[in-house]
Amino acid sequence: MPTLVTPATMLRMAFASPCLFALCGLIGACVPQAKADAIADFYRARTVTVVVSSSAAGGYDTLARVVARYMGRHLPGNPVFIVRNMPGAGGIAATNFLYNNADRDGSVIGLVQNNTPFEPLFGTKEARYDPVKFNWLGSPSSETAMVLIWHTVPVSSVADLKTYEVTVGVSGANSTPAFFTRLLNATLGTKMKPINGYPGQNNVLLAMERRELDGHPSAFFSSVRTTRPGWLREKTAKAILQYGPQKLAELRDVPFAPDLVASDDDRLVMQAAFAPLALGRPFLMPPGVPSERMVALRKAFTATMADPEFLTERETMGLGVNAPRTGEQMQDVIERVYRSPPRVIDRLRQLNLP
Repeated sequence: MPTLVTPATMLRMAFASPCLFALCGLIGACVPQAKADAIADFYRARTVTVVVSSSAAGGYDTLARVVARYMGRHLPGNPVFIVRNMPGAGGIAATNFLYNNADRDGSVIGLVQNNTPFEPLFGTKEARYDPVKFNWLGSPSSETAMVLIWHTVPVSSVADLKTYEVTVGVSGANSTPAFFTRLLNATLGTKMKPINGYPGQNNVLLAMERRELDGHPSAFFSSVRTTRPGWLREKTAKAILQYGPQKLAELRDVPFAPDLVASDDDRLVMQAAFAPLALGRPFLMPPGVPSERMVALRKAFTATMADPEFLTERETMGLGVNAPRTGEQMQDVIERVYRSPPRVIDRLRQLNLP
């Protein structure tokens, strides 16, 4: 038999409903606050370690220390951040540590080389980690690279690069610039000859000034703009080609490498090969960090990238903070590369061989 609702019952329900709704609203509002309080309680009076995969005093180290100075301001509990340098094996040593040995409670983050997420893809045995399982925090920048040629060299176009052999500086046969040189030669038919023995971009640029080299196969636009601001404007050096995650508006007249390839496979190879440029200077967390702390760290990192004082300091120090990437964007880049067709991965591995 159906339950009868009497007028008295209806009256009691009418008075009770606002109270019930108010109580539900209060509980709903308290849940996020309780989570924030739990995060603040965890980080209060705690030290967060930033593991850097390079030695002290380098560009990565400097960036890590500047980020560390500001990030605690944007994390509930305002913890102190310290930097621990862990160079070795081209960044693999630190990445192995962060995956296999670091605490997974949100008290350790890392800054690693942008090529290390893809070392397992190339079959590097020393890489004992699964990049997809890391919690990617974000990056202050993504990079666009240029084939940069000294102004006296008789090369002014990609067509010229296909007929005139130019010498370009790299640190060694296994370096990223050497890999990009092999990739562009194979996919576009350029004739760039890598010369070993130049450990960094500035060394190559100095060698161009001394006329030891014709050019650089992968000069970062952000770095050239900072360290050699007049080169492109005054045509001291010529940007012949650009490549990376997207074409730069500042280089609108410079051809974009993926637009020049004829086959879809070549385009896929380029997209996967240029993924490290999309990551820029990647910060990460070990796998297994509690989700609410991971979210809080990602928010703190994103807020740091927009902090006016941080932006002023990075500008003063000439640090590259250009088109920052969120952790979610980085995760997507890495997962897409690892979903590449086997034929693309096989070709990348062949190109990676000196």
